[in-house]
Amino acid sequence: MSDQLNRLLSIMARLRDPERGCEWDVAQTFSTIAPYTIEEAYEVADAIARDDMAELPGELGDLLLQVVFHARMAEEAGLFAFDDVARTISDKMEARHPHVFGDPNHNHSRPGWEALKAAERTDKGAKSALDGVALALPALMRAEKLQKRAARQGFDWPDVEGPVAKLNEEIEELRDAPADKQLEEAGDLLFAAVNLVRAYGISAEEALREANAKFERRYRAMEDLSAGTFAELDLDRQEELWQQVKRAEKDG
Repeated sequence: MSDQLNRLLSIMARLRDPERGCEWDVAQTFSTIAPYTIEEAYEVADAIARDDMAELPGELGDLLLQVVFHARMAEEAGLFAFDDVARTISDKMEARHPHVFGDPNHNHSRPGWEALKAAERTDKGAKSALDGVALALPALMRAEKLQKRAARQGFDWPDVEGPVAKLNEEIEELRDAPADKQLEEAGDLLFAAVNLVRAYGISAEEALREANAKFERRYRAMEDLSAGTFAELDLDRQEELWQQVKRAEKDG
């Protein structure tokens, strides 16, 4: 184990010391730290998306701290320690790459990878193909993962026409839904949209991220064109600016 990793483990042990540690760190639990773990993972992804390699080591360090924090709390409770975390992922990676660490002729295609993961879930007592899809995932990403699991069992449309028809059906059902059913119907609509995007082989999460970035870029451009008066313009003038920005992007 590297000197710096040992140093980090020692720092966390000191922070969690009931007598000499930090009051805030000592008070934390798995559930209170979990939101920070998710946040730090997103900050790593954000640094990568911005191609900020100078910031990335710090963000990865923040994420590593979360792993160390959870492992330290588990060790204190007599559950497991950091070495167990490292051993578990090492065992898993070797098992999932038999063509590298074992038989060089082993099937390492995507179906082979999925078969290995399915076998792991079965070994853990999974009773459904949907077991193991984390509840804490962003809803859009979780919808896609649930659909992919079902598709591997044959529960999927044979082409894009089915998802298109289903999306249109859900649009109508939301339009006609009473107030107390609108939340449910809105969810069905979003789930159907993910299914259609998936039928084209596109990640819904990545597609929406791109759409968010495009909208933000265009909206900021409209604000610049209006010289800080955008909110005072009527909708027709705002739409004119929107179209102007779109044309500028196309011509550029």
